[in-house]
Amino acid sequence: MNTAYWVQHLWLVVAASALLFAAGVGCIVFARTLIRVLIGTELLVKSTTLLIILAGAVTGRVALAESLVVVLISLEVIGVAVAAGIVVGIHRQLGSADTEEVPELKATAQAAEVAR
Repeated sequence: MNTAYWVQHLWLVVAASALLFAAGVGCIVFARTLIRVLIGTELLVKSTTLLIILAGAVTGRVALAESLVVVLISLEVIGVAVAAGIVVGIHRQLGSADTEEVPELKATAQAAEVAR
């Protein structure tokens, strides 16, 4: 597919990316469990990945965009593996991965409620 095709359908890809981004932010903001926070983070990264590929297709620098996406996916996998390990450790320690039951997160949630 050539650059003209991507420019013509630019709004579709941007709308899909915006939808993924909004879903990710909503998932993080309204999450009650740490797993949902991880899923929201994944949605944010996927939205960014989609925009990087689009930028590469529109500018004609597809190879650069692909290499950036490969690096992004590699870093994402490392980050999710570490975060999932932390969530599993919290679940083993406390018996729950609920954000309301984790002491450090509970203080943050209470401070956010006071600010509202």
